[in-house]
Amino acid sequence: KFEFNPKDGIDNPALSLAEDTDGEGMGEPRFYLLSKDSTETFGFCLHEELGCQGHVIRQVELGGLAQRRGLQDGDRLLQVNGHFVDHMDHRTVVRKIKASGNQVLLAVLDGSSYEAAKALGRDLSQMLPADIRPRLCHITRDKSGFGFSVSGPEGVKGTFQLSVRQDGPAERAGVPPGSWLLELNGASVRSYSHAQLARKVCGPGVGGWGTGASNVTEHPVFPTQLKQSGNKVTLLVASSAVEEFYRLRGLRITAALADTSWLPFKVRELHMVKGPAGYGFLLKEDDCISGAIGQFLWDVDAGLPADQAGMKEGDRLLAVNGESIEGLDHHQTVLRICARDDQVTLLVIDPAGDEFYQSVGFGDPAWSHP
Repeated sequence: KFEFNPKDGIDNPALSLAEDTDGEGMGEPRFYLLSKDSTETFGFCLHEELGCQGHVIRQVELGGLAQRRGLQDGDRLLQVNGHFVDHMDHRTVVRKIKASGNQVLLAVLDGSSYEAAKALGRDLSQMLPADIRPRLCHITRDKSGFGFSVSGPEGVKGTFQLSVRQDGPAERAGVPPGSWLLELNGASVRSYSHAQLARKVCGPGVGGWGTGASNVTEHPVFPTQLKQSGNKVTLLVASSAVEEFYRLRGLRITAALADTSWLPFKVRELHMVKGPAGYGFLLKEDDCISGAIGQFLWDVDAGLPADQAGMKEGDRLLAVNGESIEGLDHHQTVLRICARDDQVTLLVIDPAGDEFYQSVGFGDPAWSHP
């Protein structure tokens, strides 16, 4: 029989921080990375309860994923994938959890500590690290290269630190100096040794900042990926502080947790007021790049509200009036769009952006929207 002891942290000792207390005997936030497959649930419900402040963890399924990780009934949810949510509308928080797909990083505080902190007027956001998200950075090579080089200790697998040239493409793309390389073009580098990365790809240039792929250390995957990406490459990186945060808690960093604000690929919000001829577009159901079924926007009529709002043919619909359409069929999506008689707000992404997010394993691009 499995019994989780929060003091010992049987399932993952590094994740259990509940017994850490400050001078007032108040518990500290605990962090849980929940990863499931598409047939599972996270194993808990999030409640909004009369007379009870915060987003309350309830119905923790016996033997389920949440319980195995240590989530407890009555915990208050503070953070979802690095976003502070205590001040948010309850439905918005639920949507953010659903939009994160099959993996979500939660920060919670036990109920007693939460109520004590509220009674003392404490700013709960100050109890959490300022930034715990890695970054997805999309770099376009210039005449001097990509603007970064890779180094790492001999004999240690998957440990590669980046040196970033000042004012170079990597820095402009948001790569922090001294950050750690986690993925390249959606592929993890953690299984590669330094020996596999030791030999530089030949090319012109000085000090590893050369043209072509000369500023990337070589191993069996890198040259192929760089050749396929041409003049562009996507890195998942973590600053030293972010890397330490995950390592000390035994958590694996993935693209699903990343800050995407540096990416050139953005979702777009289209607000439309219905005219005499309607909105001026058609919604069609088709296969997504991932193989799932999606809802796509076509036949955008020139001069009508959809066109004026910036809709492009082939855009994929992600959300309607702030509600994700993930899991909805075509008829349900149409009903959602028509729920308000005279206006609607759609969240969409163009084909290039959609393909990019799929290629790096980010999941639902709607999550990149603030």
